[in-house]
Amino acid sequence: MPEFASQAETLAQAIRMNPKNHSMVIGIPKEVTFQENRVPLTPSAVQYFTANGHQIKIETGAGRNANFADNQYSEAGAEIVYTNKEVYECNIILKIDPPTRKEIELMHPGQLLISALQINQLDEVLLRMMMEKRINAVAYEFMEDDSGALPIIRAMSEIAGTASILIAAEYLNNTHIGKGELLGGFAGVPPTQVVVIGAGAVGEFATKAALGLGANVKVFDNNMYRLRRIQNNFGFHLYTSTIHPRVIKNALESADVVIGALSGKSARSPVVVTEDMVMHMRPNSVMIDVAIDRGGNFETSEVTTHERPIFKKHEVIHYCVPNIASRVSRTASYALSNVFTPMLDEMGNLGGFADYLRLKPGIRKGTYLFKGSLTNRNLGDKFGIKCHDIDLMAGMFL
Repeated sequence: MPEFASQAETLAQAIRMNPKNHSMVIGIPKEVTFQENRVPLTPSAVQYFTANGHQIKIETGAGRNANFADNQYSEAGAEIVYTNKEVYECNIILKIDPPTRKEIELMHPGQLLISALQINQLDEVLLRMMMEKRINAVAYEFMEDDSGALPIIRAMSEIAGTASILIAAEYLNNTHIGKGELLGGFAGVPPTQVVVIGAGAVGEFATKAALGLGANVKVFDNNMYRLRRIQNNFGFHLYTSTIHPRVIKNALESADVVIGALSGKSARSPVVVTEDMVMHMRPNSVMIDVAIDRGGNFETSEVTTHERPIFKKHEVIHYCVPNIASRVSRTASYALSNVFTPMLDEMGNLGGFADYLRLKPGIRKGTYLFKGSLTNRNLGDKFGIKCHDIDLMAGMFL
């Protein structure tokens, strides 16, 4: 007992309340979007906030799909509520997916919403509803850290890249109508041939996972900086090439696994693999289109679900599930929490969102509504709504 008491005292000292903190009331609703299993804060993060004088209200079952039970959150100091109306009474709403119409109706003026924006799917009516309520809204996919990186996008991309190789390994075996092969290299057996299209974060971590299992990997991208970086990271034995249709076709003919991880400058991902190329691939090879949420890199791709994740076309297995990170929701939730926790903690230490916005240019990059005024130029151009300069507004109003 004395040892336990000593440990508890040490923990209390480590997370003791800072009396200068701006007390925040953070609401976490249960996600209602199809196939969304993640939660933005883990119980350990909640314990940190409640120990420092902040309040957390979380809707019952919000963490269930990430294997975090209500009692874990309540023991960490959160208040478990049973309607999302109670959650939306909080001053700060932290969630994964964009709010629905019903959720926006529950919001109140001056509230801060931190969620995804998903600009390609945003409904103008919903945007105008938030503007009328004078909401402050931050799209976490556009938030930058102090180094100028996109921490949420980077984390989810790294998870998706690693998961894509594990998924491919699963569908190569006999259990899932595959060809009955072990992904990787094995003494006396030719190694698996993996083609990765795109050398960004997804492609980098897919390459890392495949090489770690002993596969032969070929990486394609038209960005020479990315190709040099990935080759420097993994050595010159790694095959890299810019994207040429003939070279891609030759690589695909001998490929066992193809990962589509190429994002484009436009809203839609570029189609790199044509149907004719797929027709010449080995039977029961596996194609994982990680870029499917933006249209996909394969001409033969069609959106699938976690319940029915694959289909066969030209005897090739296609896996085209958007939001692969939600497949490993517990790991993804820890990654999200690792970004949101220091961000919200700093916001509280600085006195709230207004002062935080003024001092953190990376957060201004993600802010698309400030006091109800639109501050995202892409949304302004898309819907013909007047856009205000967030940097000027932050200086004027704070």
